[in-house]
Amino acid sequence: MFFSKNTDYTFLLVCLGNPGRQYAHTRHNAGFLFSEWLKKNRDVRIRRAKFDSLYGEIKLGGRRGLIVTPQTYMNLSGVAVKGFVTAYDVPVQDVLVVCDDINFDVGQMRIRRKGSSGGQRGVGNIIEQLGTEEFPRIKLGVGDKAARQDLKDYVLSDFTKAELDTLDAMFADVYDAADLIIGGNIDAAMQKYN
Repeated sequence: MFFSKNTDYTFLLVCLGNPGRQYAHTRHNAGFLFSEWLKKNRDVRIRRAKFDSLYGEIKLGGRRGLIVTPQTYMNLSGVAVKGFVTAYDVPVQDVLVVCDDINFDVGQMRIRRKGSSGGQRGVGNIIEQLGTEEFPRIKLGVGDKAARQDLKDYVLSDFTKAELDTLDAMFADVYDAADLIIGGNIDAAMQKYN
């Protein structure tokens, strides 16, 4: 059974990655790894399928919303996001995207109120599909760009065990930042975590 359109979901938490076991621990899947952390540590259930995504209900910032993990592959993430935005009448500024970023070391995050894709193709497709850059995002560092090889090979390479441990330790802060952002306190989140 799908959630009905009449259900009062007021935001989307969109965690980006690529579907498939072969991508499970790759750098491009930092957003999916955060969704897995939520399932284990915050009792979030992501079991339903709709709009080429797996999704479930989540509460953040005192609000009810949907957590969405697009299954379209990274470059077409916006197609799935647009489906949910349209079906649930979610304002674009209430779409919070969690994604990887090659410009920061593993264990660092950056919160942005809006802006360009910064070369992140999933975010780029969301901008294209929604027709705006006016949505917040939490960028998860996936490694020092100065040390990387070919960009595509790098983002599709696996995290080391130590890097996965570092990410896992950071995810409680990512959750707290998302809670602040969805609760209308993005300035406080940026001050605390940027």
